[in-house]
Amino acid sequence: ILGIWLFSLLWTVAPVLGWNRYVPEGNMTACGTDYFSRDILSVSYILLYSVWCYFLPLFLIMWSYWYIIQAVAAHEKNMREQAKKMNVASLRSSENQQTSAECKLAK
Repeated sequence: ILGIWLFSLLWTVAPVLGWNRYVPEGNMTACGTDYFSRDILSVSYILLYSVWCYFLPLFLIMWSYWYIIQAVAAHEKNMREQAKKMNVASLRSSENQQTSAECKLAK
């Protein structure tokens, strides 16, 4: 957790220290980073901020979900194989099937 706080502090304090800058937003009620400037400091900050604070976490989440889905699919496959060995017709209980039928009728 300390690492997350330090990471966010780095990206928050950097414009104050001269790497990019904070400017008023459109209606002058809030400040944000200057993404209209084309100087090398502003462009480098926006590009690195985008990669480290948006794309890297996004891909990390997508990668994690991919492996979660793979694990669930493998577990379900194992459960189906076990059900076949036990001569069970369905992995769902009859109570769930009745509830599902009731939900379909309600629609």
